[in-house]
Amino acid sequence: MSSSRPHIGWIGLGRMGTRMADRLIDAGHTIAAYNRTPSKIAQWRTDHVNPVGTPAELADCEVVFITVSGPADLLAVTTGPGGLFSGGGTGPDRTIVDCSTVSPQASAETRDAAEQAGWNFVAAPISGNPDVVAAGGACVVASGPRESFDRVSTLLETIARAAVYAGQGEVARLAKLGHNLLLGLITQSLGEVLALMDKAGIEREAFFEFLGNTVLSSKFITAKSGPLISRDYQPPTFTTTLLRKDFDLGLEQARELGVPLPLAAVTRELIQSCIGLGHGQDDFSALYELQALVSDLPAREA
Repeated sequence: MSSSRPHIGWIGLGRMGTRMADRLIDAGHTIAAYNRTPSKIAQWRTDHVNPVGTPAELADCEVVFITVSGPADLLAVTTGPGGLFSGGGTGPDRTIVDCSTVSPQASAETRDAAEQAGWNFVAAPISGNPDVVAAGGACVVASGPRESFDRVSTLLETIARAAVYAGQGEVARLAKLGHNLLLGLITQSLGEVLALMDKAGIEREAFFEFLGNTVLSSKFITAKSGPLISRDYQPPTFTTTLLRKDFDLGLEQARELGVPLPLAAVTRELIQSCIGLGHGQDDFSALYELQALVSDLPAREA
């Protein structure tokens, strides 16, 4: 990287992308940014942000971060018409840092295309919701050429409290999918047990206070206690629909590797049922509502 203030591009400014980019901007960086909905950039912030009309216009950046929703989006903004790789550009140290949660296959396809277009490629999915990212508490797991990771590690450590190098290729993708499978499994289990407590007449606040003082205490359970006590799942930290996408990706990898995931398979169908009840855009802790329904518990107040 040519300087302590590299020319940075950013593709994808949803709730996660804006919080991540904010941390770089607050550290003194200027970025050029593309978003599929241009008005989001105008509504976000104008200091140190230069909007562009297509990803191709970021081709001369030294580092380009990508934060998009899924595999098709990643391929569209890189290999598609007007994509990053259609913009030409020069420089042996140009590096893509993709922080999206996508399949290893889509990541490998993008990596191959990046190499042909003269880009280095680091897969760097991030763990943490937008509020955690804004507070500097997120964690990145990365894979790809070690020298490429080292080149961008300072930027990643500005965005997150830790950036863990996991190895070559696409191993970071599977690590993040494993993380999100656990998120769903723990949340479904928590919802089932909470429904049992509700049926028995145990106050939710007391139950969560008890859990918080046992070996099961965790930051995750503490964070989910709020929406589960209030049964208010807005704004979402991570939607039920996005969780379904990651379960589909994780189960696909498990099939290819010959690893049975029976609990994850059942949970995936419960996630689908929850979406069918209208909770697709709610926080994924709304999995409790399906459990409440089948447990003959009172519906939440509108």
